[in-house]
Amino acid sequence: MNAESDLRQYATQTAYRARRASRQLACATGEQKNRWLRRSAELLRTRGQEILDANARDLEKAPEFGLTSAAIDRLRLTDNRLASIAAALEQIAMLPDPVGETIDSHVRPNGLVVSRIRVPLGVIFFIYESRPNVTVDAAALCVKSGNAVILRGGKEAFHSNRALHTVLTDALGDVGLPADAVQFVETTDRAAVGHFLKLNGLIDVTIPRGGRSLIERVTAEATMPVIKHFDGICHVYVDRAADPQMAERIVINSKCQRPGVCNAAECLLVHQEIAERFLPQIAAALQDQGVELRCCKRALPLVPGGKPATEADFRTEFLDLILSVKVVDDLEDAIHHINEFGSHHTDAIVTSDLRAARQFTTAVDSSAVHVNASTRFNDGGEFGLGAEIGISTDKFHARGPCGLRELTSYKFVVYGDGHVRT
Repeated sequence: MNAESDLRQYATQTAYRARRASRQLACATGEQKNRWLRRSAELLRTRGQEILDANARDLEKAPEFGLTSAAIDRLRLTDNRLASIAAALEQIAMLPDPVGETIDSHVRPNGLVVSRIRVPLGVIFFIYESRPNVTVDAAALCVKSGNAVILRGGKEAFHSNRALHTVLTDALGDVGLPADAVQFVETTDRAAVGHFLKLNGLIDVTIPRGGRSLIERVTAEATMPVIKHFDGICHVYVDRAADPQMAERIVINSKCQRPGVCNAAECLLVHQEIAERFLPQIAAALQDQGVELRCCKRALPLVPGGKPATEADFRTEFLDLILSVKVVDDLEDAIHHINEFGSHHTDAIVTSDLRAARQFTTAVDSSAVHVNASTRFNDGGEFGLGAEIGISTDKFHARGPCGLRELTSYKFVVYGDGHVRT
């Protein structure tokens, strides 16, 4: 399937089948969708060996793709990881079905009843460079919210993703839902992605999840809306009214718990009034965790072992045990820095001053703004959304973690009694 015409035809036929399935899925009951989720979980447990066998093929090829040991670990499936994936499906089954929810409703003076009702988006093209469990999470969220999904995973997880997809589609048939509601792109040819991105008449939204180069390509080529974020340049600002012990815990957790994820802190800002006593304390704690500190001119003398920071450092998502550090004049200076250098993902303030907290949450233009809490909480599960398909830093149509409700739109439904307009 390498000829351009073959790829174009394949993409179009796949999207057409997804469109047809999405119309059936939009009318499915919540119980039908939950039966599919529970049946999928059951099959993951009973057919685990065929999935692990497929995963072994990917692991065998991993050195060919130059994967690091950490990337290979993310790729690896085990009995315990499959059990966790199955349990996640059952948790999604317990979440409220957003489809058909009445968002608001009112009666007009003339007696018309006007309501806004939540409806699926339609067809979602999901392209990702992540662990195999993302295949299942994405399919589960899309189907539960009434959407058909076309899955295009990375070549390094091809066999694992295909085996998981087979289980999911078998479960769809078992419960009477259309198998084309979850489709898997069977080619690793990168050119196929471009053809899918041109199908704005058949695909309603594209969601890329992966590195910046992938997301830039999708944003440049997509002819339909894209739900995305580019970088996670997240900040922790330690205010002059911060409790130093609380600040230390939050900074360490934000940077060190999982440094390679998008909601990990990449920059520490410290109010000048507390910098002299707080920076040596937090620097020692971070360096004990193996963090390299890249400091502005004012911070550098206060951080033994620190390195000089460049302007580029403050615009970098390190995804590693590296943190930029800056001393700021005041709260307004911190806010200005975040809005100028950040990526509108997740930013936190540590303070006991309620007015400062309110000003920070009002003025910082990010998808999630935290007060006295780690940046690592910007996550669908931690926000009570269940699983998420990604985090958006856009303002239309969804922002922050994208769970079930973020995979829906709405329509106006109007009831009258022979009303005509005069």
